[in-house]
Amino acid sequence: MTSHLDLRQEMIATCLRMNGSGLNIGAAGNLSVRVDGGMLITPSGIAYDRMQPEQIVEMDWDGRYYGSYIPSSEWRFHFDILRARPDVDTVLHSHATNCSILACCRLDIPPVHYMIGVSGGDIVKCSGYAPFGTAELSTEALAALEHRMACLLGNHGVIALGKTPAKAFAVLEEVENLARIYIGTRMLGGGVILGKDEMAVVLERFKSYGKQAGEVDPTLKNRVEPPPYGGPKRL
Repeated sequence: MTSHLDLRQEMIATCLRMNGSGLNIGAAGNLSVRVDGGMLITPSGIAYDRMQPEQIVEMDWDGRYYGSYIPSSEWRFHFDILRARPDVDTVLHSHATNCSILACCRLDIPPVHYMIGVSGGDIVKCSGYAPFGTAELSTEALAALEHRMACLLGNHGVIALGKTPAKAFAVLEEVENLARIYIGTRMLGGGVILGKDEMAVVLERFKSYGKQAGEVDPTLKNRVEPPPYGGPKRL
């Protein structure tokens, strides 16, 4: 019996959604998810529309893979990121067009729009270049990520992190939109960059962003405030 069947199916669905949304093309990109004792990762060279759950590869924390299929050529940075970042469980990589344009120019995405807070910081950094599938690329990725949830890979693409495939996908989607916005502002001569103090407020507000009652820390100074509560649902 194939282990983690539901998760494997979710991984394939996420990759298909990534391509279907125009955030990746063909068999480029890859996805990994932490499991007990290691990680699951998409296999090398198998198109997402042909990928089967049993072809998702399991690896342990000693860097060994199991089964009949070889893991993605980018297994190193997935492995190293998940080991270095216990706060995340998913690593999603794509060649999203606008992120790749900026990566090929070796440009960071600055805080030109407040939604950059989705990335977990006030900037999306671009790494230096290293050949794909190498330990050097893994080192570059970790340095560009630091504590954040996304980075660009020099002359390559983008990495997005999350607790789940769905959350990593949401980060990827927003970072690609930020890349599109930033390219547009540069075409108009440059946008107005938000300052450190402004972004500090944004990042604190993001701690309560998208949360329901009971999920928000009431001590947050700059939390997102809902309207006054009027009682149970009206008939």
